[in-house]
Parts: sequence; C-alpha cells; structure tokens
Amino acid sequence: MWYIWLIMAGIFLIAEIITVGFLIFWLSIGSLFAMITSLFTDNLVIQTAVFVVSSTILIFATKPFVKKFATNKNPIKTNVYSIIGKNGIVTQDINPIEAVGQIKISGEVWSAISQDNQIIPKDTRIRVLEIKGVKAIVEPVLNNQ
Repeated sequence: MWYIWLIMAGIFLIAEIITVGFLIFWLSIGSLFAMITSLFTDNLVIQTAVFVVSSTILIFATKPFVKKFATNKNPIKTNVYSIIGKNGIVTQDINPIEAVGQIKISGEVWSAISQDNQIIPKDTRIRVLEIKGVKAIVEPVLNNQ
C-alpha cells in the first residue's frame, strides 16, 4: 500500500507546481506520512486518518507563516486605478448638467465628471481624484501644481 501513498504524494506535488497557491503541498507531505504509516500497519483507516490529520495540522500551522510572506505591502495599481492622482487635460467640456465630459491621460481617453459639479472647459489641466463606476472624478489643476 505504500506505493499508492507515494504516487498520491507525487500527484499532489505536480498539482502544486501547476497551481499558484501553497496548499496542495501539505497534502503531499500528508501522503508521505501515510506512506510511512503503511510500513507499520495495513489498516487503511489508520493510514487515511494519519493523512487527513497530518495534512490538516500542516495547513493550519503554516497558514499564518505563508500569509505573512504572501501579502504585498505595496500593491501595484493597475487598470483604471492606475490613473488616480495623475494629471491630464480635458478633451471635451466637463458639464454635469448635460452629463458629458472627457479627459486624456497618458494617451488614453476617459469619461469624467468634476468633483464639485462645476463646468470645466476644454484644454483645462486636471487631476484625477477617484474613480466612480466608469467615470473619473477630477478637479482643475492650478498652474503652480
């Protein structure tokens, strides 16, 4: 029976290599513990219990350790959130009454509304404050900023 536990350990290791998490590895180690147990007893219930208990203990014992190294303190802003804080220029008058307005930032055109519902004319320099839905919330930039 030991060879079946060894095959399972190999399958779990291959699955761990394919996935991005760090969970299946402990199932592989649990399979190795069950393999060692199978050398001492032929009872499948005991072997399975060793596999389940050891895998569970290893998963929960190492979760805080893995979480400590897996979390990124400074995530990279991507997609729409990458424009927050950037300056751009108004390409179409921002008018809250007509619900129109566009800005251009880094060569990309975005729909925009003003922060305080003011009209911002075309060619005004702006700064993106936040994103609400599909619109950038902007404010005019003073010349010295």
